[in-house]
Amino acid sequence: MNPQSLLNQLDSIIPTAITGTVLETAGTTIHACGFPVPVGALAEIRMRDRSSIQAEVIGFRDETAILYPLQPMRGIRRGDRVRLIQTAPWLTVGNGMLGKVLDARGQILEDAGFALISPVFTEETSQKTDSISDSGFSIPDETFLNTEKIPFHREAPKAFQRPRISSAISTGVRAIDALLTLGEGQRVGIFAGSGVGKSTLLGMIVRYSNADVIVIGLVGERGREVNDFLERDLGAEGRKRSVVIVATSDEPAILRVRAAQTATAVAEYFRDQGKNVLLLMDSLTRFAMAQREIGLTIGEPPTRNGYPPSVFAMLPALVERTGRTREGSITAMYTVLVEGDDENEPIADTVRGLLDGHIWLSRKLAASAHYPAIDVPASISRLMNDICEKSHVHAAQELRSMISLWREFQDLLAINAYRKGTNPALDTALEKKERIVQFLRQNVDEPSTLEEAIQQLEQIVQ
Repeated sequence: MNPQSLLNQLDSIIPTAITGTVLETAGTTIHACGFPVPVGALAEIRMRDRSSIQAEVIGFRDETAILYPLQPMRGIRRGDRVRLIQTAPWLTVGNGMLGKVLDARGQILEDAGFALISPVFTEETSQKTDSISDSGFSIPDETFLNTEKIPFHREAPKAFQRPRISSAISTGVRAIDALLTLGEGQRVGIFAGSGVGKSTLLGMIVRYSNADVIVIGLVGERGREVNDFLERDLGAEGRKRSVVIVATSDEPAILRVRAAQTATAVAEYFRDQGKNVLLLMDSLTRFAMAQREIGLTIGEPPTRNGYPPSVFAMLPALVERTGRTREGSITAMYTVLVEGDDENEPIADTVRGLLDGHIWLSRKLAASAHYPAIDVPASISRLMNDICEKSHVHAAQELRSMISLWREFQDLLAINAYRKGTNPALDTALEKKERIVQFLRQNVDEPSTLEEAIQQLEQIVQ
């Protein structure tokens, strides 16, 4: 039985007439009594002025259910009615999503102003969706052509059901394609502090990648930068084969967590169609921060840097859903905002152990106008040796060695204390330094392919 049939049966079996009352509010949560619903259920709180807000059940304490509102909870009073809307969250998806911008709940947003598009109901569909159309987790079937419903939460593919990654994917960025080659279904992190070009790098990858479908999750992003990313970095060509999911920094933490999960669910939908999907998420750190806010609110004990245990449980659960399956692949690239440029801070350290490689962006390179500011010796692709020709791997190792050499002797070179001929390998690296720097630099409007990057790399080394 397919997941859509199961969801339809669940909606008909579990009663939606379960109600409760508001007992109290505590910080950003609402406590309701007499409301026996499962964690993850969606509820509506009807206030006395006839307005309402939606909230998700995130836990229990004694005889009360703890709800996290999806909107500001101004106007809530003790005794307000709480009504169950939906027990199991799901998304309505379809190929018509391509080129669209969605919010964390799967609703389409307009390009200008990000106002919600009002769906058009027919009499027939109005009756079917009356109880769930306000849930915020789905949109009517008429919005997308050839739609289907998928579970919001899915288990990661089993380990023995994952084929080996055997083919490379072109990102369109020379430094990555040549020296940090990625495979279809690989998961990699882009680690950097603030303001060193993460969003610009993602925009280049979106425009020049050879992936079939691109899913972009902007989690906790500044509102101003969302439109900048869509118009400047993504562009019209990138939009045609992309789905963008947005949750800005001013939205409730539950929606910022939802945005990352929605982006992953959408990527899974296209992967199951046999597509080669590229998932870009900016950023995984803000996803962790949002879950930290939720966890501390419901009383979880803080651990490293104040992060509760649920954060370190949700990170692997999220990233393991990506990768290659027998149907298709999700190549995932997650940006990780490193606090204080400390590569060993808790989230960066945890994520680095979960992924198949990491790309480190250097503030020093960015300060010298070297873009993309990829620190090649500090970055690695763990699958490069498995998916690349031996000649390509050897050339990449040679170039990485040259970069490391001139950095090692940088102080001696700065004071003219090095005598040419002392170190032949260093002499060769210095002779080719200018060509290497030109190769690693790439303008945002300068396209590249995997084949071109490998050819230029081998020419430099030879």
